[in-house]
Amino acid sequence: MRKLLLCAVTALTFFGAKAQEVQNTIKINPLSALIKTGSIFYERKVSDGMSAQLGIAYTGIKISDTKFTGLAITPEVRFYLKNNAPTGLYAAPFLRYQNYTVADGTDKGKYTSFGGGALMGYQWVYGSGFVLDLFFGPSYNNGSYKATSGVDEPEIKGGIEGFGLRTGIAIGFGF
Repeated sequence: MRKLLLCAVTALTFFGAKAQEVQNTIKINPLSALIKTGSIFYERKVSDGMSAQLGIAYTGIKISDTKFTGLAITPEVRFYLKNNAPTGLYAAPFLRYQNYTVADGTDKGKYTSFGGGALMGYQWVYGSGFVLDLFFGPSYNNGSYKATSGVDEPEIKGGIEGFGLRTGIAIGFGF
């Protein structure tokens, strides 16, 4: 009898419990690994229609003969169009700071840039807590290079400098 009562109470608790509203998400962009970059994002709900996200990426990308190694930090504010953050269609302005060591043959130096852009995206948060975030949008970065050895300045391009496209798929967990 006790076992039956315990099972009944457990079942009522389980079925009567409401799902906790997601306030935070932690995500990674698995596609960034294709370009030798690791990125992680933390998003926090600020209000029904808005959240703030911080992304941190470390890269070892090589574009042509130029290798970039270092860190990028990307804060953004997301405006959810149906006021149900962090789920649904959103528009998000973002900033980006990049700090890289650059090597092109015998020429080496430091590259630092600041930029930003705008994204459109859609984020799903499932009942299990799984999060899927698809996003894309234009970006612009402008920076400076300071040589530490060698005499030639390497060619800096590929979305690291100038106009580019920020796109991705992020997966993670909401809590």
